[in-house]
Amino acid sequence: MPRERERVVYASGKGRTCPHCGRALADCACRASPRAPRGDGIVRLRREVQGRRGKTVTTISGVPLPEERLLELAAELKRRCGCGGSAKDGVIEIQGDHRDVLCAELEARGYTVKRAGG
Repeated sequence: MPRERERVVYASGKGRTCPHCGRALADCACRASPRAPRGDGIVRLRREVQGRRGKTVTTISGVPLPEERLLELAAELKRRCGCGGSAKDGVIEIQGDHRDVLCAELEARGYTVKRAGG
């Protein structure tokens, strides 16, 4: 029997249980402290043009932060570059080619940065 089918979904003593930690939903530790996305610990910095009508965008992926902190980091990086951008699905997009500035800034913050792509 696969492990997925062995997990407890409802217990009469606890009520509904969390599928991740196995505790009652009221005492769930998973939702109280969201985990950072898993990865290899390397922040990848790349310049993209494809699918953007010829406009250059610098994308940053692999940042090991929860979504809330990722949005704060994106705002600080946009301010540093003096341009617009967004953060969604774990990827920060900065308008324009700012790879040099972003690489220096992220390394100063203690991240291991790797330039990906061409």
